[in-house]
Amino acid sequence: MSTQRPRLSVIGTGYLGATHAVCMVELGYEVIGLDVDTEKVGRLAKGEVPFYEPGLPELLTKHATNPRLRFTTSYEEAAEFADVHFICVGTPQKKGEYSADLRYVEAAFTSLSPHLSRKALVVGKSTVPAGTAARMEKLMRSLTPTKDVELAWNPEFLREGLAVQDTMHPDRLVFGVNSDWAEQQLRAAFAPMIEEGTPVIVTDFATAELVKVAANSFLATKISFINAMAEVCEATGADVTALADAIGHDERIGHRFLRSGLGFGGGCLPKDIRAFIARAGELGVDQAVSFLREVDEINLRRRARTLELGLDLVDGTYRGTRIAVLGAAFKPNSDDVRDSPALDVAASIERRGGDVVIYDPHAIENARRVHPGLIYVESLEEALLGADVTMLLTEWDEFRSMDPAVVGKLVGQRNIVDGRNVLDPVRWRRAGWRYRALGRP
Repeated sequence: MSTQRPRLSVIGTGYLGATHAVCMVELGYEVIGLDVDTEKVGRLAKGEVPFYEPGLPELLTKHATNPRLRFTTSYEEAAEFADVHFICVGTPQKKGEYSADLRYVEAAFTSLSPHLSRKALVVGKSTVPAGTAARMEKLMRSLTPTKDVELAWNPEFLREGLAVQDTMHPDRLVFGVNSDWAEQQLRAAFAPMIEEGTPVIVTDFATAELVKVAANSFLATKISFINAMAEVCEATGADVTALADAIGHDERIGHRFLRSGLGFGGGCLPKDIRAFIARAGELGVDQAVSFLREVDEINLRRRARTLELGLDLVDGTYRGTRIAVLGAAFKPNSDDVRDSPALDVAASIERRGGDVVIYDPHAIENARRVHPGLIYVESLEEALLGADVTMLLTEWDEFRSMDPAVVGKLVGQRNIVDGRNVLDPVRWRRAGWRYRALGRP
């Protein structure tokens, strides 16, 4: 097998896999995407992206009729076609536990391996606990009809909303390998990125697995640190936004991920730090990451505090009030509502008797599937109409750019909770609004 432009398969076509498949075609590779979901495969084959990711629909449309891209449900077809196979399936949190659910990873290896009858490289991209790669290697070797199949681990670092950019122009590539041949195959599979100067870190399986969870743990810690400072600011009358700006000028700290607010959510940070805690416990080093429990607790406290800020504006009870919730996705430029702080707060208000009306530019359908009992509308104006309290919980540009005088004519009462600290409190108060925010006077 040549190291020039290997043929690629992508197993799992969710946020990670579909983006990886389409972007690699854009970079000149031949790619087959595989998923067990026939509806998803059908939509992708027709040029439809089954989720919201800026820039991806345009790329898929561009390559929908390109013979270098196709989608299938057949592991046999993928095995016959590709030289390098990327495993991109999800690793959600187990229900009622902290640990990661690896059933989809195990199923992908179990289904692919028996069809690998020639020399090939299988590459894990899914975020997994340390030790998983070694276990998958044993599983794969027990099922492949040839001994010429090798495993590598190549963690992903995609940010939802920026996944196309992060795939085509990553800030680093991590290769967990056991041989020079595996490294060379990965270099061939990522040649365009390497040619533009992307750093490559070549390491072992365990380190490659830990890189992703360690990175996410650090980012979660930084977010929860500034949110902990917001709690202190509320007790002292200080302003957390000014505090973050001041300490962020220290180049050792920096401003990124230092914005106080409702906290993090989504399909990565919350479940990754919990899975890390669980795996550390299994390895007997739970004390080394015990601080992550507090990181998680601080993050969840932000949701409770946001509810309190809203209660302060409605005389202590949500019952009988109309609450406009702006945002359902866990972050802007995404339709992902997994562990969404915004949706969690909205559901909590509804349980307390409030009439919750939710608007999100792209996440309404996903939110409705998770919480069908809430009220969803198709425009910002509909959400605001007659509201007793407006809660900005996902910082979409449409919400950040609201004119307080204009939207003030729509609401029932000019009360706002800025759950993301993105509005100018002086401007909103001058327009007659009662303004509340996390960590700000």
